[in-house]
Amino acid sequence: MKYIASCSFGKDSLAMILKLLELNYPLDEVVYFDIGAEFESIYTNKELIKKELGKREIQFTELKPKHNFFYTMLEKEVYKRNGQKQSGYKWCGGLCRWGTTLKLNAIKENNKKYGDEFIVEYVGIAVDEQERLLRERVKRCENRLKLYPLAEWGMTEKGCLNHCYSKGFSWNENGIELYKVLDRVSCWCCRNKNLKELENMFLFLPDYWEKLKELQSKIDIPFRSDGKTVFDLENIFRNKNILFCGEKKDE
Repeated sequence: MKYIASCSFGKDSLAMILKLLELNYPLDEVVYFDIGAEFESIYTNKELIKKELGKREIQFTELKPKHNFFYTMLEKEVYKRNGQKQSGYKWCGGLCRWGTTLKLNAIKENNKKYGDEFIVEYVGIAVDEQERLLRERVKRCENRLKLYPLAEWGMTEKGCLNHCYSKGFSWNENGIELYKVLDRVSCWCCRNKNLKELENMFLFLPDYWEKLKELQSKIDIPFRSDGKTVFDLENIFRNKNILFCGEKKDE
C-alpha cells in the first residue's frame, strides 16, 4: 500500500502536507505538477517542503507537461470540436480547463509505476468547500482510495491559510502577500479569476499584469467570458481608480 499526496502549494494542499507531517500520518510520496505558469512564491514554498521531505526520506516527485505551457496555449496544433484546426488551446480556465487535464493525466501516469499496489491518495479540500467535497466523493477509482484529511480535521480555507502562516510560510511577491489580494493562488494567467482578483493584479502585481497583456496581444479570444479583453479590463480599472482618487471630476 502506498500513501500519496498531491500538492499545488496553495494554502489548502500545503496546510494538508504540514498537518500530515505533524501528525505522523503515513506518507510515501508528495506529487507536484508544475504547469509552468505559477507565481514565484509557489516555487519558493515547494523548495522549503522538498527539503523537509528529504529529511524524512519521503519521496518528492515533480511532474511537468510534455510541452511548454505557452507553446500549448499559443502554438500547438489542436482541433476544435467542429473539426477546425487552430494554433494552441488559448486561455486556460472556464469551460476549457486543458491545464487541469494535463495535470490529472500526468498524476495518473505517475501512479502506474506502482503497478497493482493499492494507493491511498490524500486530497486537500477544506471542510467549507462542501460542493467540491460532494463532487469528489461520488467518484470511484479502482485500486485507489481517496481521503480528505482537511475535512476530517475540520479545517476551513481560512484555517488552512492561518496554519501555513503559523508555520512560517507565505506567498509574498515583491512585498505583496498574494492571499491578501487574490482568493486563490492558481496560475497567474488562469481565466477563472474574478473581477476583484483581476483588479488587484492590475493594482498590486504589475509585472504579472504586463505578462497577461502580452498573452492577450497573441490571443484573439477575450480573456473574460463576457467579451472583455485584458486591455478592456485595464481601461475599466484605470478609470475607476482615477475617479476614486479624485483626479477626475465630473463635467
